[in-house]
Amino acid sequence: MSENKIIKLTADYVKKTLSGESSGHDWWHIYRVWNNAKQIAQFESVDLLVVELAAFLHDIFDWKFADGNVLVGSEMARKWLDSPNVKDSIVNYVC
Repeated sequence: MSENKIIKLTADYVKKTLSGESSGHDWWHIYRVWNNAKQIAQFESVDLLVVELAAFLHDIFDWKFADGNVLVGSEMARKWLDSPNVKDSIVNYVC
């Protein structure tokens, strides 16, 4: 699967998952983080796929709503990234 397709699928997943989110970590917050991350990435030596996926998934689930489980966000991100078959090395960096 192409990187562009992975990004599109991830954006759609996050948008759907966070619709109705009222804690301030809604789709528009994610969208702003994603745009800022891409701008910063232009001046750094980074893997843009890692940056974009991490920006999209950084608030996929807030530990405060999971009885303090600080790993729940990474676990959900990992589960999602397995579905479009993202390489393990990319998944590990993102999570």
